[in-house]
Amino acid sequence: MKFKILLLTLLSAFVVAQSQIKVGIIGLDTSHSPAFVKMLNSDNPKEEFKGFKVVAAYPYGSKSIKSSYDRIPGYIAQVEKLGVEIVPSISEMLKKVDCVMLETNDGNLHLEQAYEVFKSGKIMFIDKPLAASLAESIAIYELSKRYNVPIFSSSSLRYIEHAQKIREGAHGQVLGADCFSPHRQEPSHPDFGWYGIHGVEMLYTVMGTGCVSVSRMSADSTDVVVGKWDDGRIGTFRALQQGKSVYGGTVFTKSGAVDMGKYQGYEPLLKEIVQFFKTGVSPLSAKETLEIFTFMEASNESKRRNGKIVPMDKTYRKGLKEAQKLIRKLN
Repeated sequence: MKFKILLLTLLSAFVVAQSQIKVGIIGLDTSHSPAFVKMLNSDNPKEEFKGFKVVAAYPYGSKSIKSSYDRIPGYIAQVEKLGVEIVPSISEMLKKVDCVMLETNDGNLHLEQAYEVFKSGKIMFIDKPLAASLAESIAIYELSKRYNVPIFSSSSLRYIEHAQKIREGAHGQVLGADCFSPHRQEPSHPDFGWYGIHGVEMLYTVMGTGCVSVSRMSADSTDVVVGKWDDGRIGTFRALQQGKSVYGGTVFTKSGAVDMGKYQGYEPLLKEIVQFFKTGVSPLSAKETLEIFTFMEASNESKRRNGKIVPMDKTYRKGLKEAQKLIRKLN
């Protein structure tokens, strides 16, 4: 533990001391990548982003999801105009950068790509989804500990300003919450892992950790997941499969029911990423991120069992066993 604290301190001092912190991106198959590059490589960046520049990118990226890989040529052209060098491999990119943003849209590639970064010792942000499954997510955090490399992963929906104020207690104790987001399915990912994760992350932003069991009701238009927390609170996630894509929620607090607020784009998340790169300290615990993936997997199991209540601890233990097998395959 003392060694890890020393390592983080040295890393933080190294990053802050540099006149320019060089950032590398893995994956130009998502709109997040050019958006982040535009903010960091601007001729007149915001104060929070000064001193950071994306200097290199490895563009791949999904090779099997058409909606993702079709974007790559256009995003390569966009970021090259902003001074980003396109490199042929992750290993080449790692030689040129201090920090890494793993942006690959396909969560199935995250474990393999993150493992290469871990071996380099570079601090890393991993965009949603952390991985395509609970087991792969656990494996990533286990490798992060093994290599003493700090990581941070989050959906941008977590950083809705009012949701953060609710989390910090602006309306008193949170008694429960009902959150909603689009649920676009992708066959290569388990349910919610592709897009529904946004709404689940919003739920955890205001409820925090402590969910003990989950049940799910599904229909062609909507899925509704009900989670029971260890202190008796109830939180729900409504996954919208039809109609307009909307994000939001109602949070029930000591002072009444309050709206979660409106989505504000990628900038609030990027501010957290940059601060993480400076300090080496994630603003979000591994416990919370992994509980999000446990919640999603438990909901999938409940769906398979026609809505039966599924314990979270049992779901996590199963994922841990699978994660240990994945790690052994990597070594």
